[in-house]
Order: sequence, then C-alpha cells, then structure tokens
Amino acid sequence: MKKNKKTSNSKSKSKFIAYDHLDKIGEIALYYGFTPVKSPVVNDADVKAAKDILDGDYVDEDTENHAKFPLHAEEKIAFIRTYHEQNMHNFNQPVMMYYKDTCRSPLKKGGPRYADLEILGSSGSIAEATLIQTARAMLAEEKYTEISVEINSIGDRDSITKFNRELTTYYRKHINNMTPECRQLLKKDPFLLLSSHRDDSKELNKDAPKAIDFLTESSRRHLEEVLEYLEALNIPYSINNSLIGNRRYCTETIFTIVGEGKHILAIGVRYNGLAKRAGMKRDIQGVGISLLIKNKTAGLRKPLAKSKKPLASFMQLSPESKLMSLTIIEVLRLAKIPLFLSLAKDRLGAQVSNIERHHTPYVIVMGKREAMEKTVIVRKMDTHAQDVIPLADLPKHMKRIEIQHWK
Repeated sequence: MKKNKKTSNSKSKSKFIAYDHLDKIGEIALYYGFTPVKSPVVNDADVKAAKDILDGDYVDEDTENHAKFPLHAEEKIAFIRTYHEQNMHNFNQPVMMYYKDTCRSPLKKGGPRYADLEILGSSGSIAEATLIQTARAMLAEEKYTEISVEINSIGDRDSITKFNRELTTYYRKHINNMTPECRQLLKKDPFLLLSSHRDDSKELNKDAPKAIDFLTESSRRHLEEVLEYLEALNIPYSINNSLIGNRRYCTETIFTIVGEGKHILAIGVRYNGLAKRAGMKRDIQGVGISLLIKNKTAGLRKPLAKSKKPLASFMQLSPESKLMSLTIIEVLRLAKIPLFLSLAKDRLGAQVSNIERHHTPYVIVMGKREAMEKTVIVRKMDTHAQDVIPLADLPKHMKRIEIQHWK
C-alpha cells in the first residue's frame, strides 16, 4: 500500500494530512477509518487462482435489467495478495482500504462500479456494520436516501458443508419435477439453483432448506451481532434466504443494500479462508462491499489533496457503547469533526495503545454507564481535564474545541 504523503516539517501547527487517491466521497470512508489507496492490478496468477470459483459467481439478479452482479473473486484474491506482499500483517489491524477506482482486471463483467471498501484482518461483526454504515453515508451523498439491507449468512465451513448436504438431498427428492434448466443448475451447483430467480425455480425453492437453519453457534452469533448493529443504526433490514454466494470462497454474511424498487445499490460479502484456497500460506479474515451505482452529484469525485487531522480518538468500553459507536461517528462526521477510530479493538489496552500512537489531542470515551445515560466523556490528553457531555450536545461541544485548538 502506498503510504500517505508526508506533512510539512514546519514547526507551525498544521490541521491537515496529505493523501493520495482521495476524493470528496472518499472523505466519508476516511472518517470511518478507511485509508484511500490505489486499487491493485489483477494479474494472471490472480485470475488463474480464481478460475475454478468464478463460474456462476453472482449473488442476485436485477429483474429490470437482467444483469448479474459478480462478486469478483479475482479482485478479492488481488487484495489479499497485496496484503501479503506488502507485509500488511505488521500494520495496525485491521487494514481498512477505500478504492475509488475499480481493480484493473482482464475479466470484464458486471454493471457500473462506484467504489470499493475492504477490511482485512477482522473477524468481528463490527466490520460488516462499518462497511454498511459507510456505504449508506456515501449513497446518501449521491441522493440515495431510501435504502434497506437484505442479508443472509451461510456460516463457516462446517455450516456450509451441512447446509449443502441438506440442500442437495432436498433437490434430489424433487428432481422428477424439475425443468431441464433447473437440473442443469443443480448439476453445476445446488447454490446456483437456490439463488436462481427463474420462474421455474421459485416454486421449487419455496420449501428448500435455509442456510441460517444450519449455522454453527459462532456463525449464528456473528449474524445476530450484525443485525444488532443495523438495529442500533436504524437501518431497515430483512433476511433474504436466496442471497447465496459462491460456497467455495464466500463465508458467513452476504448482504446487499437496495433502494427503491429493490434496485441493488451495493453488494458485500465475507470471504474468510479465501487466502489459503488461492494458494497462500497465511490465511486472512476478509470482508468487503462494492457500490454499484453511477455518479450523479457533481463534485463528489473531485480529487482532494488533503483532509483534516483527527481532533479526537473514540474509545468504547462496553458492548453497549460499541453498538452506539457508529451512530456517534456519523453525527460527528456530519459536524465535520474528524476522529481516529479503532472499533475492531475490544481490549482497553489495545485501544489505548492505538490512541497513544496517533497523538490525538482529545479522546471521547463511552462505557456502559455513558451508553445507558446517553453521554460521553471528553478528555483533554495533555491535562487529563474532562467533561461529561450529553450526546445531543456533543457536535457543538467538539466544534467549540476544534475552533479553540486550531487558533
């Protein structure tokens, strides 16, 4: 990953950080902890590694345009390869990347691509929640305000194996009633038949087994936590049992953000275990989302050379405060108060270590008590002076601090 440009060596205090590959829409990703970087090039080795899992690799069908949206396995492999080649496992984890340009790939497929967000090195449900919330904020800037999430989980490898076995058994019991087209899908992969939107498949799939009924305890809890975040963010959602990715590399959650008329605006998938399947020695937890829209608001893709330095770090000290964290971040983003985030870290020591490394002048702390009382603690790092601030007053309070700090 190309490092950010160095700031000036001048002794005068600067409130900006220079970045490569940043645009105005990318500033939203920056607020949520993503680093703007240049997309990797998909090479022949990536394509070769992906060729066995690309066939039929799509999640849903746009019934209006009859266009299938692929999950781009070769791009996920390119992301992971770059992670390994550049020793990103030595970076502060997880590694969160914003790509404003689509990967350059010899495989041309799918509809318009707007931006990609990838999180590598996190198995926690906060990763999916952060992707969905960041994508929602980006879509809102492009005037897509009436959105909802459709989500499913196929679980871990044990879950997938059990589900595939039960699904295959179900289809074989009904094979005499299948059309030739359905039989071909079944022969290719039962998951393809289940995710098909063909009229002759719909009736057959009404009583088909559901992936969420075969989740292991850990996979079930992971999905429940993602849904808890969506509820905390007031994002409407529904379980879509026909959302089935390619079982050879997709794991756990798969989700879409849809707009009016169920038009797909974004698609996300977790791909734990893909690294080893692609021939790499070290495995990596990964999850990403692609926005599938066309730019329609002038100025949002305009390149930016710099962005504000984080004024404060955010620290969450309980499950209750972690659930509220993304809502707080969005409120401060709208007030243009930049933060340093470490939401994937639960341990206090890991959060403190990250905050000390970034030297933010303030820290915003929320524990269980603050979450219950809808307050936060705002602490000045050099003097340790602190105030308890109601959430409703936090944007104005931080705006006053920002003005005083940069005088």
